[in-house]
Amino acid sequence: MSDAARMPLVFFGHGSPMIALQSNETSRAWSKIASGLPTPRAILCISAHWETRGAAVTAMLAPRTIHDFGASFPKALFEMQYPAPGDPALAARVAELLAPTPVTLDEGEWGLDHGAWSVLSKAYPAADIPVVQLSLDVGLGPAERFEVGRRLGPLRDEGVLVMGTGNIVHNLGAMNWGEQGCTPFDWASRFLAEVRNAILADAPQRVIDFARLGRDAQLALPSQEHFWPLLYVLGARTPQDRARLVNDRIEHGSLAMTSVVLEAPAASA
Repeated sequence: MSDAARMPLVFFGHGSPMIALQSNETSRAWSKIASGLPTPRAILCISAHWETRGAAVTAMLAPRTIHDFGASFPKALFEMQYPAPGDPALAARVAELLAPTPVTLDEGEWGLDHGAWSVLSKAYPAADIPVVQLSLDVGLGPAERFEVGRRLGPLRDEGVLVMGTGNIVHNLGAMNWGEQGCTPFDWASRFLAEVRNAILADAPQRVIDFARLGRDAQLALPSQEHFWPLLYVLGARTPQDRARLVNDRIEHGSLAMTSVVLEAPAASA
């Protein structure tokens, strides 16, 4: 398949699940990203919110909408549904591409968590595109996650949008909750700048080796699960893909909202 026909890759920087109830700069940007892409036949989503021992992929016909957040959130958020169909054949294809690594075909336990549906409800609000989720195997290192993404690359030539949702900088404990537009912490700005520059330069090893940034990395990612989906997305990148950044900013001092779109030049908006 030509570069122009190959599906792009997207990493969506996301914040609170409350965004599913809101129309703001971030949600409008997600919608604009999706409207500028070819319509996928299906979506493979890697969310920061499904961690497993070993790999798993949703394989049910109708994945449930999972409300995986605290009771303090409003009732309207718990009532939200994202009734996209599943795609068992795509789940089986994912398992085939990742062989001989065992992949559990989950036919009923998981579904679509808020890391997936809060973004998809803005990007593809009709919920008419089949969605499959791939879990984050907690036993993998950064280079192994990148390799999983590389092995998933053929899906792009099969009409599948491979997308990740998470954050390049994600330190909830340091967030200034009362001031969305506050000055980012120096360590947050430095870490985002290094990852941003590595992506723009197509230098993935610098992203894989993010721990080399020492204290900046430790503060930017006290836990790493929100960063992991980016590694899968970068793994599926080809040399022809060019990167563009959307929502490239830090909110509340320590939460990067940066989204990354990777696409062949002919497909650029």
